[in-house]
Amino acid sequence: MAHRGNAPYLPCVSTLAHRRAPALPKLFQDWFATRGWTPRAHQLDLLASARAGRSTLLIAPTGAGKTLAGFLPTLVELSEARSADARARAKAAKKPLASREADSTPGKAAEGMAGLPRASLPLASLPLVGRVPPPRQSPLHTLYISPLKALAVDIARNLEAPIAEMGLPIRVETRTGDTPASRRQRQRRDPPDILLTTPEQIALLLASKDADHLFSGLKRVVLDELHALVTSKRGDLLALALARLRAIAPGLQSVGLSATVAEPDDLRRYLVGQWPLAPHAAPPPPVRGWAGVGGLVPPEPPLSDTSGEHPSTSTGEGESPLADLVIAKGGAAPDLSMLESLAVMPWASHTALHALPEVYALIAAHKTTLVFVNTRWQAEFLFQELWRMNDLNLPIALHHGSLDVEQRRRVEAAMAAGKLKGVVCTSSLDLGIDWGDVDQVVNIGAPKGSSRLMQRIGRANHRLDEPSKAVLVPANRFEVLECRAALEAVKAGGQDTPPERTGALDVLAQHILGMACAAPFSADALYDEVRSAAPYRALSREDFDATVDFVATGGYALRAYERFAKIRKTKEGLWRVSNPMIAQTYRMNVGTIVEATMLKVRLVSARGASKTGLAGRVRFGGRMLGEVEEYFVETMVPGDTFVFAGEILRYEAMVEDEVYVSRSTATSPRVPAYAGGKFPLSTFLAAGVRALLAAPERWKTLPSQVRDWLNLQRQRSRLPGRFDLLVETFENRGRHYLVAYPFEGRLAHQTLGMLLTRRLERAGLNPLGFVANDYALAVYAVSDMSLAVKHGRLSLDDLFDQDMLGDDLEAWLAESALMKRTFRYCAVIAGLIERRFPGKEKTGRQVTFSTDLIYDVLRRHQSDHILLRAARADAATGLLDVRRLGDMLARIKGRIAHQPLAHVSPLSVPVLLEIGRESVGGDASEALLAEAEEDLVREAMG
Repeated sequence: MAHRGNAPYLPCVSTLAHRRAPALPKLFQDWFATRGWTPRAHQLDLLASARAGRSTLLIAPTGAGKTLAGFLPTLVELSEARSADARARAKAAKKPLASREADSTPGKAAEGMAGLPRASLPLASLPLVGRVPPPRQSPLHTLYISPLKALAVDIARNLEAPIAEMGLPIRVETRTGDTPASRRQRQRRDPPDILLTTPEQIALLLASKDADHLFSGLKRVVLDELHALVTSKRGDLLALALARLRAIAPGLQSVGLSATVAEPDDLRRYLVGQWPLAPHAAPPPPVRGWAGVGGLVPPEPPLSDTSGEHPSTSTGEGESPLADLVIAKGGAAPDLSMLESLAVMPWASHTALHALPEVYALIAAHKTTLVFVNTRWQAEFLFQELWRMNDLNLPIALHHGSLDVEQRRRVEAAMAAGKLKGVVCTSSLDLGIDWGDVDQVVNIGAPKGSSRLMQRIGRANHRLDEPSKAVLVPANRFEVLECRAALEAVKAGGQDTPPERTGALDVLAQHILGMACAAPFSADALYDEVRSAAPYRALSREDFDATVDFVATGGYALRAYERFAKIRKTKEGLWRVSNPMIAQTYRMNVGTIVEATMLKVRLVSARGASKTGLAGRVRFGGRMLGEVEEYFVETMVPGDTFVFAGEILRYEAMVEDEVYVSRSTATSPRVPAYAGGKFPLSTFLAAGVRALLAAPERWKTLPSQVRDWLNLQRQRSRLPGRFDLLVETFENRGRHYLVAYPFEGRLAHQTLGMLLTRRLERAGLNPLGFVANDYALAVYAVSDMSLAVKHGRLSLDDLFDQDMLGDDLEAWLAESALMKRTFRYCAVIAGLIERRFPGKEKTGRQVTFSTDLIYDVLRRHQSDHILLRAARADAATGLLDVRRLGDMLARIKGRIAHQPLAHVSPLSVPVLLEIGRESVGGDASEALLAEAEEDLVREAMG
């Protein structure tokens, strides 16, 4: 957590470069010395920023002591406050009794001793008449917010050591969805000094009637893994919560901790209140590092000493307020490599099955290895395959988000204790948890982004002065290129830069209802507060008022239905929640994570039981294994087998929200396919892959099989350029293909494929369908597209024109089911449709039925409804990746390279092998791929 005296000193870059670092209290100096550590520069810089009343973003590599840096100001402040409190009590105890009684007049007691708040005084010192025990002994000082429940628990454990070793009278607790209700209630009455929690729990607390009382003394918010929070609607909800906290606790400081940030200014802006601009008004003078009251009032001049060593508070004309920035430099360079398997490299695969013997050998040769995969079904499949070859009986475990919480905790505890040799996991273990003996990370498949790769690398040797070791295992030939581009990006320090988000209206609707649950609010005041949150700083008053109206009526088309009237206006012009039941239902549905409906999986004994008898008997028993998605279970009949929680299970019955299963000895089980989980190829890495393809002199670092593949492509066709678009057309087995290589990720390619097929249909070329992967897409048709281009019936420049994102996109969205699914998610987040009620929960089918009906009504009667607008925005930026597709179409305008071919090209084989494989998983998928691959490769090789 800190710097060892004999290790190289860790420098840092900081906007506080000329600010004198404060001296640590002697107690803390002694603690560092006892451990043989020296405080690092960035840790002292955060303390200096806190002393100056500033908010700060810290960017630091894994193992650099980010956690201690973030909490050091809090620990020092609480230690000093408690020392002053103890001195005041000791001084008071020495006073004569008469003097003490004289001090216990109501006015004196309310003021407290030595300026201390009343709640900090001994009970005996309070007036005897009307004495009421204070609701809490001391105010909540610091909130720690993380994206993972497990991370909050881990950080609490890490804080125990310095607090216990220094004997600090500081209480630290966690609050997550797993915290018992009795403890959550007690935390509101008597909060700890430091509360570690998640964004959803903060939203719940802010929606309570005692939120002002609970947070009025809050001094600091620490946001861990900030980069993982701000890129989604979850980050929007948290930004709104921060705006409310700044309003409740003036002078609140925010500390952002992140290990992987390329462009820090977006995060710096997120941490502090933004100027609430009137429409068309010029911005007031901007200020760096201000954490004022919701951004509503210009701050006092920043604290400064007589030497004038504080940095300038001006960011320049028209810029936003920014938090201070501290960047810790140094640390051992990671030890990265790509596995070159001796087996034949597949042309298309997603499992890396060919390399699993080498992966198993890597696990056996290290203390603990994390084997990362990108989806949950991959985790189940690879765990089964590793277990089959586990001749050494190595302790290997499985960890992903759908497993039962108790099973996940057992795996985490075994990891922390160093009892496991390997863990197959998903992004559930991506973030900054210190797992002790983990000394190697293996990433199955391409990482899809250099920042994600760096995050995963950091799980190994979670110490600054030791290199993190990671091995990339590409599953197919295209992934070799992506892995090589990722390795070069990490070596060069390059990272992905996601675009800054615009706050979502469905999230705003949820927040508005939450604020009404806490207390009646003024629309004018709440609008100003909301606009102080960075994602909403450009929110128009019209959109805000439309969102308030939606919460109050459901919108123009739904205002006749009383059930949609969640808030009402009082005589004083304030908005309040309509009734207590709405507030209770809100608290059961808070949050922005909308997943497919999950059913609980319960392991039972099926021996000698009928379906009905089994269902009746196991209501009261059976071990819980986790959850699977409802749609997957709906495809099964009793007797079907599948892999889950690392076991082969037989489906027996489904009763209400539970699936009853028994153990099976089947050898060819089905594998659950989970919605989501496929990360798109980042723009940064996509550019790296194109650059690698266009530079044959760099191919010497590639495996010989891949070099041969690319050289064959040069001979039979041509290679994609860095800035152009290669389009191949050819015939294969009676079908005519158009294959393009944009390298823009699966989402953008799927959208492009849908739009291209519409245009080809209008051109009379009878397209049959399309298929896409992260690197290419293929459209297949009845008509010969090579001849159509040759004879001028088809213009590729027109086919790939940017205008496809206008009317064609709108027409396709109007016809597709995708918009209904997107609307469903928005309706759940906004509270239009609730999933959970007291004592019951809607099934996925019930939610779908309700939202589909409302969607059709709104399209006919209120096409500008805020949820329709939110759904269109989500589809454009998320499910369809329209922004990225638009950038690509602009880049390739006038740069399309058409290559008509007589046969399948080597580069097209992987995407053609995607045809028909989506509905098949596991062993069957690999067998079908192998069979199809043999035929296509034979043709591509000539």
